[in-house]
Amino acid sequence: MPNVSQIQTPKGIFDPQAFLGRAAAGRVTEKHEKNQKIFSQGEAADAVFFIQKGKVKIAVLSEHGKEAVVAILSEGQFFGEGCLLGAEVRTTTSQTMEPSVITSITKSAMLSMLATEPRFSAFFIAYLLSRNSRIEDDLIDQLFNSSERRLARLLLLLANFGKEGGGEPIAVTLSQETLAEMIGTTRSRVSFFMNKFRKKGFIDYNGKIEVHRSLLDAVLRDKPQIQEDD
Repeated sequence: MPNVSQIQTPKGIFDPQAFLGRAAAGRVTEKHEKNQKIFSQGEAADAVFFIQKGKVKIAVLSEHGKEAVVAILSEGQFFGEGCLLGAEVRTTTSQTMEPSVITSITKSAMLSMLATEPRFSAFFIAYLLSRNSRIEDDLIDQLFNSSERRLARLLLLLANFGKEGGGEPIAVTLSQETLAEMIGTTRSRVSFFMNKFRKKGFIDYNGKIEVHRSLLDAVLRDKPQIQEDD
């Protein structure tokens, strides 16, 4: 997903964290503990949320009770904005993955800011366009790339490669089941690929995933070891 530091707007530099962090009608910034739910699937959709700090998991529950993780969001990203398009109930559940600071913005306050704050409006539009581009990339990835390459790309995104300050160890522990859900394969395949990446020196994996630049180099150079079929 797009990060605040990657978005350029035609109206120059804009700091959404400072702007949204200021107290105002319809805006509240709160601290949340790890594994705290922000909203649940089926609840009324009446606010948009912005991550000042931390990570949030977005998941959906099927009618048979199976949960699928559809996104992991971090600092500088929005979620819950479906209410702006008229959604009356939440179609997903959001939950913090680590201690987080999140700003909630009521639907009416968000619509008012978009109408009266041109710099924020320009930023939010740029953010949505960037996110749409990422969704298209994800779809292409799902359709045309092997599960091994999809896992490599997901690890690079989670490790923030490609943005300023990227390449740091992933600050959360993701289960192999969750990684498998996110790339559309089985846990056993993820386990096989993770062990393979570790043996080749692409990652360190011991409770926390640390991604090395060698994985990015392998993906960019289209090396055979990242080109196996499912």
